[in-house]
Amino acid sequence: MTTNIDTVIFDLGGVLIDWNPEYVFREVFDDHSEMQYFLREVCSPEWNEQQDAGRTLQEATEILVAQFPDYELQIRTYYNRWQDMLGGTIPHTVEILRHLHQKQTHRLYALTNWSHETFPVALELFDFLHLFEGILVSGEEKLLKPDRRIYELLLTRYEIDGQRALFIDDNPKNVKGAQDAGLNAIRFESPEQLAFDLKNFNIL
Repeated sequence: MTTNIDTVIFDLGGVLIDWNPEYVFREVFDDHSEMQYFLREVCSPEWNEQQDAGRTLQEATEILVAQFPDYELQIRTYYNRWQDMLGGTIPHTVEILRHLHQKQTHRLYALTNWSHETFPVALELFDFLHLFEGILVSGEEKLLKPDRRIYELLLTRYEIDGQRALFIDDNPKNVKGAQDAGLNAIRFESPEQLAFDLKNFNIL
């Protein structure tokens, strides 16, 4: 196992920040199965991903309203109440990040699939985001994980040696994408598991 890591790169959603559209739509829908249908087929992960790739929120909303007029109110609620989908931090992971920042033994970066329009809200809400030396936001770059180019852009922009970097993400596809781009990468499953893995890499 590589133990000469000098840079740690965090994904944000699902690793440090708890984000879930259900926090809003449990209140919007009386029927749980209809809510699941809506988030699977209408405001779907694939649709949301296009905003992470740079599509504007307005364009995304109007496309769906035209496609699903019976759900217009719910569709417009998606970004009108987007901030309410943020459940807060994943506390123990944030503690790990703060500990690494305090140690000052590793460079710290973030690589996230996130809309460029909503990310400034997160920057205001979560002070720990300012601990990173740099954050690469997919919506700003119009590139999405696991596209190899976004990892290569991160390495180039911040002069990171991929062989001496460790990337952490909760999505297996993004972990593989990072590995294919020459980074060490692990899947995040829990803060406890992350702490264990970081100790194995001689990072914690």
